[in-house]
Amino acid sequence: MQPDGAFVPDVSFVIAAYNAEATLDRAIASAIAQKGVSLEIIVVDDKSRDGTLDVARAYPEHIVRVVALEKNKGPGGARNAGLDAARGRWIAVLDSDDAVFPGRIAAMIGRAEKADAEIAVDNLQVVREDGVVEDAMFPRQYLEGLREITLATYIAGNVVFESKFNFGYLKPIFLRSFLDENQLRYDEKLRIGEDYILFADALAKGGRCVVEPTIGYAYHIRSGSISRVLELHHVEAMRKADAVFAQTHQMDEAAQAAFARRGRSLRKAASFLAMIQHIKARSPLKAIGTALSDPAAVGHMRMPIAVRLRRVAAQFAVGVGR
Repeated sequence: MQPDGAFVPDVSFVIAAYNAEATLDRAIASAIAQKGVSLEIIVVDDKSRDGTLDVARAYPEHIVRVVALEKNKGPGGARNAGLDAARGRWIAVLDSDDAVFPGRIAAMIGRAEKADAEIAVDNLQVVREDGVVEDAMFPRQYLEGLREITLATYIAGNVVFESKFNFGYLKPIFLRSFLDENQLRYDEKLRIGEDYILFADALAKGGRCVVEPTIGYAYHIRSGSISRVLELHHVEAMRKADAVFAQTHQMDEAAQAAFARRGRSLRKAASFLAMIQHIKARSPLKAIGTALSDPAAVGHMRMPIAVRLRRVAAQFAVGVGR
């Protein structure tokens, strides 16, 4: 109970929704179906242009609390609005196009509280856009061996284009009091990578993260999702956020090494995406100049693009010969 006598649910589901009328019902229904825990569901409409707000408001207020933003704030801003409104002991962020399995939250809270941890993660089920269910994102045996995720482990699992198991897809639950006491919120300037920075901030602030190896979250691949389209400006924003992180937190030797690797990967990713932009803009000189300034970035290029770049370079060589 809160001081004013209000009921405190075990978990607050925060669903940031933007133009999600086609999938929001699925996300809400999966949250409602949780077993063994008390909950509240908060849907934050990020100034959608479709019927998302109508879908959310169709539920009784005691089942779904709706926060309608007056202007679009992006995923970080919308989630922050949900965090500010949350009353649960734990916070679970659920993407509006995803779903959770019925026993997820009970299993995660149980494991976290047994270990006196402030954060918990679990495995994800990947569901293709055509509805085909793929394998779990992480091998169960790997997660069972991991048990906990440290700051160094987490950063190492977020090396762009290089991590064997990309921890950026993990969907943690957080102890709400820990977030509030440490003033932890999403970076609203980031459109991609805001999840990573919040998670890293929490670990750097001393949060312990335990791993529940069972599958609890259904990650639905959607071709139009912003998380599927990495662009140069996203990477540049991530590099700026990382610079702030380095200035804000102390890291041990292992975390520093992982952070340096991630920094190199972001630099190469920026060069790679710059090359792609130059190729699309039919600017061969700029593309070749970028490749020469950062040859390692060319290794990220898939074969058709690499072939195309070589052809552009060959054409340029012929032009010079003339």
